[in-house]
This record gives sequence, structure tokens and C-alpha cells, in this order.
Amino acid sequence: MRQELLSKQSSEIRGMFGRIAHRYDLLNRVLSLGRDVSWRKIVAQRVAAARPERVLDVCTGTGDLALAIHGAMVFGADFCLPMLREAQSKTLSRGRSLPLCAADALCLPIADASVDVVTVAFGVRNFAELNVGLSELARVIRPGGELLVLEFSRPRGPMAPVLGWWMRNVPPRVGRFVSGDPEAYTYLPASVSAFGEGKEMCRALEAAGLSDVEALRLTGGVASLYRGRRS
Repeated sequence: MRQELLSKQSSEIRGMFGRIAHRYDLLNRVLSLGRDVSWRKIVAQRVAAARPERVLDVCTGTGDLALAIHGAMVFGADFCLPMLREAQSKTLSRGRSLPLCAADALCLPIADASVDVVTVAFGVRNFAELNVGLSELARVIRPGGELLVLEFSRPRGPMAPVLGWWMRNVPPRVGRFVSGDPEAYTYLPASVSAFGEGKEMCRALEAAGLSDVEALRLTGGVASLYRGRRS
């Protein structure tokens, strides 16, 4: 029964992202006021500092993070085919090479310890089972390699009330207007509120076998960048 429920949950999330794939980039820019671009640049800089040969971008979506990474062989994986089609179109238009594969993050068709860095942007909170997904990401990283997770989090500090109001109220309204799919952007603030971020996320990364775990809050805590090293 549990497996059936998890399968249904994954199917529903896949379908939801499939319906908004053609407007996903526009919605990201509008809803984050363009900050998602700078957040991905920070991740790309961290990747470059690791000097990897092979990078796997999981939950690659339309390929924004994968295409922001240079100086390494980058692969993208996602379980939503419409998102992968958008990523392929974007890759071709930029004259880049980005191998893509359809794969669920909880069961990657990739050998153990075969990549230097794994990145995930705004994907882990959608994992049907967070601990299984993080363990699977850790499995494919070589010893000494890194996992970098960019994810929404709950704002802290003086601006927290304003930023929190924005996250709760603006996504559903703008999403309904731009994408015509109110469910998708009602889901966004709900999933952020339910996600175990901060110290809880760091403990989950450590439980997956990663060390030197750290979290960097971005833009008042609207997003966080988590880093862990494969022991």
C-alpha cells in the first residue's frame, strides 16, 4: 500500500510539472524576481571550485542549472519528459552539448561512484522519499566528490514576514495567470512549508553518508544551498 501511494504521488507531481513545462522558466523568473538566476550562478561557481570532470544534474528540469555549469562534462536527468524536451530545445538553441536521460532520482541508472559532483536545484522537496533519494544521490558520487542542493527554504530575519507573505500568496496568483494551472503554484508554497530545511536537511544529508555538511542561506533565507562531501 505504501509503495502504491508513493508511486501515485510521484505520478501526480510528474504530471503537474509536465503541464507547466512550457512556462516553467518564465514563472521562475517572475516568482523569484529574477533571483533564481543568481542562485544558480552561485551553485555553478561552487561546482567550478571542485574542478570536476563529470557532473550529474538531477531534477534538471529545463536545464538551467546544467547549462550554467562550464568546464566539465555535464549530464541532466529528470523524470518529466516535457521538461526534458524543453531542456533539449534550449540546449540546441545555445549550441551546447547536454546529454539528457529520463530517470527518477530515487532510482538512477548510473553506476556507483561514477560522477564527481551531483547538483539538484529545487527538486529534493519533491522526492517521494527524501532519505531514499539522498542516499541514491550519494551512491553515484565518487569518494571525495560533492553534492550541492539548491532548495527553497523559509525566510529568516527582519524581512521574513514580507518574504513569507510573498511565497504564500504570490505564486498561486501569478501561476494561475501565467500558466493557467493554479494547482501547480498552490503546491509550491505548500511544499516549501512542509519541507524539512535548515538543520533538519543537514541531518538528512549526514544520514545519507555525507560529511562536511553545510548550509548557506540566500536572499534572506528564501533559498538555501546545501553542500555535502561523499566520504
